[in-house]
Amino acid sequence: MTIAPERHQLVLAGGGHSHVLVLRRWLMRPRTRPSRTRLTLVSRHGTALYSGLLPAVVAGLEPLAAAAIDLRRLCTLAGVTFVQAEITGLDPAARELRLAGRPPLRFDRLSLDLGAVTATSGWSAGAAMAVKPLEPFLAWAERRAAGEPLVIRGGGAAAVELALAFRARGMDCRLLLQGESLHLGSAAANRAGERLLAQAAIPIQRRAPPGAPADLACTGSRAPAWLAAAGLPVDPASGRVLTHPSLQVIGHPALFAAGDCGLIAADPRPPSGVWAVRAAPVLADNLGRSLGEPPRPLRPWRPQARALQLLGDGGWHAAGPRALALFGPLALGPSWWIWRWKQRIDRAFMDRFATLQPMAAAAMACRGCAAKLGAAPLNAALARLDPDGPPAAVEDAARVGSGADGALLLQSVDGFPALVDDPWLNGRLTTLHACSDLWASGAAVASVQALVTVPEAAAAVQEELLLQTLAGVRSVLEPLGAALIGGHTLEGRDGAGLALALTVNGWVAPAASWGKGPLRPGDALLLSRPLGTGVLFAAAMAGAAAPEWMEAVLMAMQRSQAPLVPLLAAHGCGACTDVTGFGLLGHLGEMVDASGAGVAVELEAAAIPAYSGALELLERGFASSLAPANAAALALLEGPVRLVASAALAGLLVDPQTCGPLLAALPAQRAPAALAALRAAGFGAAAVIGRVV
Repeated sequence: MTIAPERHQLVLAGGGHSHVLVLRRWLMRPRTRPSRTRLTLVSRHGTALYSGLLPAVVAGLEPLAAAAIDLRRLCTLAGVTFVQAEITGLDPAARELRLAGRPPLRFDRLSLDLGAVTATSGWSAGAAMAVKPLEPFLAWAERRAAGEPLVIRGGGAAAVELALAFRARGMDCRLLLQGESLHLGSAAANRAGERLLAQAAIPIQRRAPPGAPADLACTGSRAPAWLAAAGLPVDPASGRVLTHPSLQVIGHPALFAAGDCGLIAADPRPPSGVWAVRAAPVLADNLGRSLGEPPRPLRPWRPQARALQLLGDGGWHAAGPRALALFGPLALGPSWWIWRWKQRIDRAFMDRFATLQPMAAAAMACRGCAAKLGAAPLNAALARLDPDGPPAAVEDAARVGSGADGALLLQSVDGFPALVDDPWLNGRLTTLHACSDLWASGAAVASVQALVTVPEAAAAVQEELLLQTLAGVRSVLEPLGAALIGGHTLEGRDGAGLALALTVNGWVAPAASWGKGPLRPGDALLLSRPLGTGVLFAAAMAGAAAPEWMEAVLMAMQRSQAPLVPLLAAHGCGACTDVTGFGLLGHLGEMVDASGAGVAVELEAAAIPAYSGALELLERGFASSLAPANAAALALLEGPVRLVASAALAGLLVDPQTCGPLLAALPAQRAPAALAALRAAGFGAAAVIGRVV
């Protein structure tokens, strides 16, 4: 099947309820996707939190995972690029979305669904924790202890529901109101809310002074300030972007807004998840109409006049959880059946995403360094290339020259098909991975050349992919004082996607240079970071990797290992390698081969660190597509490498690594100090995993 080249760029800013439902709609109905368009979602977090379940999470009735939508997985299934970044601003004229620490993203269309931040609403800001954004609030809530007093500013549904949720955890809560009563939408709703609070022994302080001290602020919400700063038309009271009924921003036909950051100027509604959900089909349809060839007239939307609120009490009493139903002037409950009704609605919403069908694990070959050719065909080809020559060198960084001061010039090359769809992040990860060959030789990186392959697409789309990729490369090089000195670009044909390869050059003094060997009896083997990237990314393609696992592994992989070079040198490192595509056992075998006969290694199974989820996934049968070829290295366990390994641990030993650890050999008596130095430098998972005998 021929895939039409992409001509447009649509960026979804924020992972709010409207956007996650738009992604689901495109996944379930592929024909509704904007045609010939590169789709990108930008969010500061890898998960989107469903607000309806958050009080139950705070009360301890549900785990946080029950309220979290995995944005990475959803984007992968929907064929959308996921970019994890903090949005800092917008230039509508240049059509650029500004991001922290990286170049802006250009767009032909931009959709805003950013959520909101807590508004002070006349209160003195004080030191109170804001309920929005939700992620820092939930981390703060987790640290609150039972029996601890808690003062909450606010009288809306969020303040009432959270007060009841904290009460369910055994905390003494009190509400501070600006006025005389709650503001739940009607007099009947206010009375019902006050009865619920009184039953839970939660006192209300009315007409509290603006500066009254509080622990938590639930005082309404505002859209992010950068929307108004960008010159967009906004509601003065809430900062929400004003739109036409089509959700197109007034005066800005390339922009759309929905959810808590958007407001239909002619038909305003307060922020609510109900309207965000109802807006999704209209938003998805109009984005496609706007990008049609030719564009089609946009569809107007008139939101319902009222929204149902189901307000849970957190289950603070022995009879179990109850809830109120609030609709306009009507208030029902509290009742256990309303709570069950609320549960059914909330779980049905989350089931829309949990039941999405992932691709089969075996249907996709792994990318990143797991796309490396196996050792057997590589070695066989090299042997046939020069059958009468000496054995091929096992060093990954070759000596190509020397300086006037005697320093050695080393060079290495590495690259692979894009590990992640975000071109900036892929550029950064590929560069960190390629530089590790030089770091494992004791060298400092000086310069890099890049070979970038971009897919067939319109020139503007290719320009953006190239810019983001090269900016990701430079994000690694600039802190090192290294330069990107040139390269080459190619267009991938027949559906080939983004790929990056790098030639890396660096200098090292001869006395400070390390090879893969020889290992010396008595040496300790130190591993700088955990293993498991291969199986985690393989499982992620199958939709089986928990979002917190992927968040953690990507954070670790983005950390440069350049600071390890002087630390290892200072503690007597004598041999080193980086653990990449052939896995720990394959690269350790190269160190043994470089050390001559009579050298063996004893590994300590319990000391070998793994990323969260890696061993669990291996036990469940997941593996990288390169792992079967790497499994030939398990024969070392019957020879020079001594270790009793479970099946899962054996899988970890041959798991191909992208941005993998350095494996260093150094005198055993210096290993404790070296390990302490690595951990103090931020490599907290570093471990001594064995010794040379």
